[in-house]
Amino acid sequence: MRTEICERLGIEFPLFAFTHCRDVAAAVSNSGGLGVLGAVGFSAEQLEVELTWLDEHVNGIYGVDLVIPSKYEGKGIDGLSPEQLEAELAKNVPQQHRDFAARLLSDHGVPELPEDEHHAQLLGWTATTVAPQIEVILRHPKAKLVANALGTPPPDVVAQIQESGRLIGALCGSVKHALNHKNAGLDFVVCQGTEGGGHCGEVSSMVLWPQVIDAIGDMPVLAAGGIGDGRQVAAALAMGAQGAWTGSLWLTVEEANVPPAQMQTYIDATSHDTVRSRSWTGKPCRMLKNDWTDAWERDDTPNPLPMPLQMMVALDGVKRGHRYPEQAKDVNFNPVGQVVGMMTKVERTADVMQRLIEEYVESCERLNKLNGA
Repeated sequence: MRTEICERLGIEFPLFAFTHCRDVAAAVSNSGGLGVLGAVGFSAEQLEVELTWLDEHVNGIYGVDLVIPSKYEGKGIDGLSPEQLEAELAKNVPQQHRDFAARLLSDHGVPELPEDEHHAQLLGWTATTVAPQIEVILRHPKAKLVANALGTPPPDVVAQIQESGRLIGALCGSVKHALNHKNAGLDFVVCQGTEGGGHCGEVSSMVLWPQVIDAIGDMPVLAAGGIGDGRQVAAALAMGAQGAWTGSLWLTVEEANVPPAQMQTYIDATSHDTVRSRSWTGKPCRMLKNDWTDAWERDDTPNPLPMPLQMMVALDGVKRGHRYPEQAKDVNFNPVGQVVGMMTKVERTADVMQRLIEEYVESCERLNKLNGA
């Protein structure tokens, strides 16, 4: 299973795990893969705490995932602090959107947060808010890989990461996006089909993977979107990918920082229960369909705002849903891919890694038998 990108990173298996939970990232890295911590929900101060913890608990290396969209409201506004940018963008959020979101949560009996649990409205969706996160990453030598989740990173970011000796790549949902990444000089591309959880395009993985692999030549491609077992890892590598980028799979492991009620929602769901919706982030994002996603699709309700304004409306719902998962089960933010139908039980992260490897080997053995090997 050891591919070129494994050699460059010094990891044993081409298994990459995107997760917002540091315990999961550490467990994957310590099992021979590469845990990639999603940084979007952390302030720079919080990210420093998370990466310091990972430094202490990861034997080898890990990665960090950032979100610098190619297009978003407020792009080009320079010279402001993250707090000033938040205040400026807040002026563009209609009150009717805030009122609608608040009423939706109230109608479903989701309690408000305690007064002492204040949170920022603006996550790391902009170059301004990501810049301090990058400074943190560069202080941690074990953070050897950086991925951007939405679009090609700005040239200065690419140069900054590569000059530090780290690899930088980005996700793509089309051949056009992949070529943009290659022309920008990135080190790898994460090619995600529409089955994937979170932000995704419209083309399925089995169709998209080979197109992107052919289009960008010898540039490493990590296949993403719908990977839940080792058979799919084998399929991705057979097509020419250098690794598998997984995400949804890690929402139902023991180490995941997911409330039990929300985790049970994932376990009970089928692959037919997801939808691409702009109702939380402002860009098409795959998640479990529920009353929240339905409400924003109606003709008599506000249309979702562009990124990052919609999340400035919805973030209170995210925070309240995480704190009160039982009450918020019908309006919670549940980003997950269609692979959710395969996530039927809670497993230890190390056991999932072992299962993926064993299933990969079994798949290869089946092919060898067909070839008379």
